Amino acid sequence: MTHLIENTHENNKEAYMETFQEYDSDTMELADWANGEMFGCRWSPENVSFSVEGLRLTIAQDEIGELTGGEWRTRESFGFGKYEVSMKPIKNTGVVSSFFTYTGPSDGTQWDEIDIEFLGYDTTKVQFNYFINGVGNHEYLYDLGFDASEAFHTYGFEWRNDFITWFVDGEPVHTVTEDIPSTPSKIMMNVWPGTGVDEWLGPYDRAIPLVAEYQQISYLP
Repeated sequence: MTHLIENTHENNKEAYMETFQEYDSDTMELADWANGEMFGCRWSPENVSFSVEGLRLTIAQDEIGELTGGEWRTRESFGFGKYEVSMKPIKNTGVVSSFFTYTGPSDGTQWDEIDIEFLGYDTTKVQFNYFINGVGNHEYLYDLGFDASEAFHTYGFEWRNDFITWFVDGEPVHTVTEDIPSTPSKIMMNVWPGTGVDEWLGPYDRAIPLVAEYQQISYLP
């Protein structure tokens, strides 16, 4: 269920919250294509499910044996503000479960992105990263002190024109202040097996199905 709250702030946007009880084609988009490169799957809408318990993104296999992943995004773009997700990532080597903001050439903009990524080989850690005009390499791996795959926790970031601060369960854990992206972006989540990136993700063992769970996301200007 989508909730929009009329509360305009610095970027003249409404607050936004989604609990994923049902698909809303006016506000959501499900990927149905392949990114290629390190993404070892094709995105399939069939790998995205909604219920009163929230959103489930699945890594699976189609009828001809090709791997499929799930990707959800907003249709609207959002700018500076605070972004949060309550989620449980996949625990399995070779895969990624994510929450992030993204905009790029497909939106008619430069590539800007802010990431929260769980690398399935070790879900006691979370990786933060960001891109500005396609330039990344800002990875920061944070030791959570718990296994994120075992229970729902809240992860998020506050994005302003002069800093990004990432949070875990409401506590700030990492801040950057240089080369901050500025382009309004879509809120996204996806799950995918890697290919050709074993040094980063570990080798994928083709275990299926694998499921990440998302209870809620929110944005406050």
